[in-house]
Parts: sequence; C-alpha cells; structure tokens
Amino acid sequence: MRKPIVAITGSSGKTSTKEMIASILQTRWKTFKSIENGNDTWFTSQYKKQIKSFHKAVVLEYGMRKKGDIKRHCELIQPKIGVITNVGRAHIGHFKNGLVGIAAAKSELIAGMNSKGVLFLNKDDPHSKRLNLTPFQGKIKTVSIRNKADYSAQHIRYGSTGMTFNVRLDNEVHTFHIPCFGRCNVYNALFAIGVSHYLGCTLADIRSGFRKMEKPYGRLSVTKNHRKMVVINDSFNTKPELDSALDVLNHVGLARGRKIAVLGDIQDLGKHAKTIHLAQGRKLGKKKLDLLYTYGYHSKYLGIGARQSGMSSYQVKHFTKIAELKKTLAMQRKTGDTFLLKGSTNGHPVKLMHLAEWLISCQRVSNRSPKKSDDH
Repeated sequence: MRKPIVAITGSSGKTSTKEMIASILQTRWKTFKSIENGNDTWFTSQYKKQIKSFHKAVVLEYGMRKKGDIKRHCELIQPKIGVITNVGRAHIGHFKNGLVGIAAAKSELIAGMNSKGVLFLNKDDPHSKRLNLTPFQGKIKTVSIRNKADYSAQHIRYGSTGMTFNVRLDNEVHTFHIPCFGRCNVYNALFAIGVSHYLGCTLADIRSGFRKMEKPYGRLSVTKNHRKMVVINDSFNTKPELDSALDVLNHVGLARGRKIAVLGDIQDLGKHAKTIHLAQGRKLGKKKLDLLYTYGYHSKYLGIGARQSGMSSYQVKHFTKIAELKKTLAMQRKTGDTFLLKGSTNGHPVKLMHLAEWLISCQRVSNRSPKKSDDH
C-alpha cells in the first residue's frame, strides 16, 4: 500500500479530527501529523521537509483564512484522502460573498487532492451542499448523526469521561467511546472511524486510538469536582456557531447548580460582526443560562441579543477589562456552578484561556481542602 496522506479542512473540528485519525493510524504505522494547530501554508511547507520514508501514514490539517490557501496546501503536499468537516461562518469577514466564498475555498481541497482518492463529507451540514464536487472522480463517503450515511452514530450519550455512541460497521453495530465531550466531537470521531476503517484498521485499533488520543488544549475540556464547580474550557477560539459548547454546558453541568457562560468576541466576521453576534445572542437567551458575562467589543451584542430573547438585565453583564471580569467571577462563584469559557487567542486581546486556568486552579485549591476527606 502506498503511504496514505490524509488532509483535513473545515470551519471547525480540524484539530480534534486530526488527533483522532492520527492516534488510530499510529496503532498500526509510524504516523506523521500536523503539530498542535499548526495548519497554515508555512507549516505545510515545513512538514514537506520533515516527512521521511519511515513515516507510513501522514495526517495533516489544512487551515484557510482566504481564497487560495488550501490550493497552496495541496500543491505542497497532495492528499489522497480528504476530509471536510463542515462549512461554517468562521473567517466570513475575509469573503465578500460570504458562505458561497467559504465553500468555494474549502472546495480547493477537492480540486487539489488526488482526483481518484476518497473524500469524506458531513451529510448533516447544510452548507456542505455548496461544495464543488465537479472535478472529483473518486469515492465519496459520508458521516451523519441525523441522516443515513456510510458512517452514522446512534444512541449517543454523555458519560463522566466523554461520549459513547454506536456505529454500524460491516453490517454489525459496535460501541465506541471518546474521551471528549459534545456531539461535535462525535462527528469528528465518525470521520476518524471512516478514514481508519477505509484504511483497514480493526475495531481494536480504533478503540485503542481513541483511548490514547491527544486532546487539543482549550477545546471543550471539562474539569469537574462534584462538590465544587465544573469548568468547561473552550477558550481556544470562538466560532460563529455556539451550539456545541452550549450543548456540553447543558449536559455536564451539575443538576442543581447555576450555568454561567463567559464569552469573548467572535473573530474575523468583518461587516457581519454585529448581525452574527446579535443572532447568536438571541439563541443564548433561550438556553436557560443563569448568568451571561461577555468580554471584548462585539460580544456586547451577544448580551443585547440574549436580553431581546428573554434574559433579564441583571443576568447579563458586559466587560471591557479582564481584571473586572475576574473580580466579578471571584465574588459570584458558588459551589455547584458550571462555567463555560469561550474566547479567542488569535491576535486579539479577547483571551479567556488564562481566566479558565485561573478558575480551574481555584477549584483545585479548594479540592485540596482537608475538611472533606473524600474530596479527590
């Protein structure tokens, strides 16, 4: 078998999908993978130099901020297996024609990969229908939670350490567990199952790969202590779609505690910034949050939208200084609270990762209290 080269792009889920696929393939072959979230074309140019003959599989992220980026990735390293996780509004500010332009840019993977390779698509993602499949002559495989597909997840449930779900493979239903939370990660896992199954990996390989996967930092990582607080650290970035993070908040939060969302600006929206923040805020207002704290500039429209759809003014507060936000959280936090922190690290002062780490460290300090001998 020739060395499989897998390339992953999409508006979200790239890094997690890459880690899952690489971890599974590593159970069989020496596998080269993109480092952390190093996914721009400069990184790909470096990877081209670093991939050696002893690497028997390659798994890469192809990031995109503008037209032509993915084309350049493919010129540097042409994949035979392509994954497009979804087509969303991330970086929409860089495209004059909005989602049409984003779909066209993602379609560069289809045009640039081996035309007789294998392409994996999300059948549940409405905007993936905008992708241009015309130049592709290979196989198309699909994943889904809601529709019939080649790889479909059923009976999805939240557990204490992650997600469990069933998938039919080779006419038999099998159960899988991933050590991360959210239905979004079930989609990522379906891509990993699909790619590895296509490449001949066994059920044992797939399950072992999921167990050993490196979990990307600041992406729906959950730290909890049932006597104290739950912190959902999704601080690596804020995409225009907030549903996955809110779904995790709803499911992992302590039953009798408060649900508190701390949200930063959604980046790279350009002229769409106010409209998208308001629309997402209106969704937030219907999610039964106890408190909504926003930090940055455009994030104030999240709060305005939330108030428009039902949250009261005392439940919503906007901050422009991180010290004031931290002070408020220090005074407000209570036993049983669940915090969702979602921010951005992309060259902007909206950086909530340190706030998430602070909340987690406060929790750990309290966990070491000698007053409760059964606290772990």
